[in-house]
Amino acid sequence: MKSILIKDTTREEREKIVAQALAACGGACDYCSGCDNRGGGRVDEIYRPYIEGRKEIAEINAEFTKGLVRG
Repeated sequence: MKSILIKDTTREEREKIVAQALAACGGACDYCSGCDNRGGGRVDEIYRPYIEGRKEIAEINAEFTKGLVRG
């Protein structure tokens, strides 16, 4: 498996990584709101810092699990 760290990926690759991960969740985010119910906001916005190269996925997921992510 290829690294998903920011230093090892391009923005386009990070967009694909997030899209593939969300598809594994069923891809029905518009009808789910599970992330929003946990205080994360829209799921596509939760991972925006990763896509933009500002924060690793592991950091975002840890914050989300603690309920600290705000959209």
